[in-house]
Amino acid sequence: MRKIYEIAADIGYNWKNVSPYAKPYLEAMYSLENINENYFLDSARSVVLYFLANAQGFRGEEARRLKAELKAMAS
Repeated sequence: MRKIYEIAADIGYNWKNVSPYAKPYLEAMYSLENINENYFLDSARSVVLYFLANAQGFRGEEARRLKAELKAMAS
């Protein structure tokens, strides 16, 4: 299983115009390694789930693959 910051880097590379609603969660994911960590007072799981909830504009084959990877990690 890849680290969250590796997935976030792929998302940042593939999603050129990141939604302003998803951007803070994506930026938080750059500092997370795994789903069991905390980002200040939030759990990594909640950061990932909030990102997914706000990433409807991230579309395409790579988007589906990366979102599925995050969903599998968060479940």
